[in-house]
Amino acid sequence: MTIAGIHDGQRRAAKLAGFAGLLPIPFLLYANFGIHEQLIVKGDAARTAENIIAHETLFRIGIACDLIYTVGVIVSLSALYVVLKPVDRTLALLATFWRLVYALMWVGMTLNLLDALRFLSGADYLRGFERERLQALTTLSLSASLDGYYIGLLFWALAATLGSYLFFKSTYIPRTLATFGMVASGWCALCTLAFIIFPSFADVVNLWWFDSPMALFEMAASFWLLFKGLGPRIMSNDR
Repeated sequence: MTIAGIHDGQRRAAKLAGFAGLLPIPFLLYANFGIHEQLIVKGDAARTAENIIAHETLFRIGIACDLIYTVGVIVSLSALYVVLKPVDRTLALLATFWRLVYALMWVGMTLNLLDALRFLSGADYLRGFERERLQALTTLSLSASLDGYYIGLLFWALAATLGSYLFFKSTYIPRTLATFGMVASGWCALCTLAFIIFPSFADVVNLWWFDSPMALFEMAASFWLLFKGLGPRIMSNDR
């Protein structure tokens, strides 16, 4: 076994990845639990529409928070590529591409939220639609945003699985943590795929159990990269 050197660019990228992985989380949590969960009433299109109209600025703040999170994902995936490229450039590039798809799905989700606002805006070009129809279109946009998350989640899980494997291979982070990441993200990918094919799968495994273990790994890995940095990369001499 030999120990490979880590250049300064990798160390800086690791710190940036850790920072970008942690900073947007409060914005994401606030958007989901402090705004969307309070305004969107499941199964009640009329009340949801009333809440959004009455708190339009708050709803727009939620959209801004989602965009901040998306920026964090893009910064993180760029930094992680720099960190993991020396381990396996092809796999690091593939993981980066999959994480980028996840980020683009978040952009699509924010566009759906803006569509919901547009349907409730009272603009002149909407006067030909009944109120109930506009409320239904609003609900459709909100549902499309949620569906977009689970499509993106599959790509996030695949990216995290590859990233965890590369971290395990490199020993940049503890292998126990990397192993947990592979298991948690692989589990998320399988659950999400099953849910896309069989929506009733959510009755067997709660939706919260799809991504929560993987999210915990991503936060733990971000903490490690930000505060501990990269461990020495151990390479096998076997041919």
